[in-house]
Amino acid sequence: MARTGTPLVELRDISISFGGIKAVDHVTVDLYPGEVVGLLGHNGAGKSTLIKCLSGAYKADAGEILINGKPVDINNPRDARAHNIETIYQTLALADNLDAASNLFLGRELVNSMGFVDDSSMEAETRKIMGRLNPNFRKFNVPVSALSGGQRQSVAIARAVYFNAKILIMDEPTAALGPHETQMVAELIQELKAQGLGIFLIEHDIHNVMKLCDRASVMKNGQLVGTVNVNEVTDEDILGMIILGKTPAQAA
Repeated sequence: MARTGTPLVELRDISISFGGIKAVDHVTVDLYPGEVVGLLGHNGAGKSTLIKCLSGAYKADAGEILINGKPVDINNPRDARAHNIETIYQTLALADNLDAASNLFLGRELVNSMGFVDDSSMEAETRKIMGRLNPNFRKFNVPVSALSGGQRQSVAIARAVYFNAKILIMDEPTAALGPHETQMVAELIQELKAQGLGIFLIEHDIHNVMKLCDRASVMKNGQLVGTVNVNEVTDEDILGMIILGKTPAQAA
């Protein structure tokens, strides 16, 4: 995939330490519109810490974040959201007892002229966004606890997209899903790419990275091993980067 122009987001020379231990050590990664970049590495490699600097959960000790080529300050999740960055954590942060529309607008409810929550407008908007993302979604009037894993992912993704996410962080979106549900999420990701979103995908499963990502950035011991185009490497190449901490060229 040819990447031209300005990256949608660039994490440049990011470092962050905890108690004297460098969790992330001078790491640079970027992301373009309509692209999925996989972030891989063993537990403790630093990938989640790096991405939490973008989501506003952590503040980097050094380095800078650029959105559309311009430096920005992200000190908390509200700042991230103001820059159209949304995070979908593995837990999905859904209220199990509420339906899809109530979850989509949770904390940002639509109200009518009388100041009351407008349930019908929220359901209409939810049907509209789901029609774009997952036309097969039908369970609008049941608690999300009754939904399958893939359908729950649909609700979480719809919530992010409805509120104008341009940069999406997804934490192992297919973990614990069966083949059919995994395919549903893969199709959702393809749809988001087609709409020009950029996605950082935190993943452990190399097969998912090969299937879903355009590029893969591998971290080890807080440092960036390298970033590769997925269509130019094999599963074994990426596994070697994770285990050995060497790019395919260095390992050759």
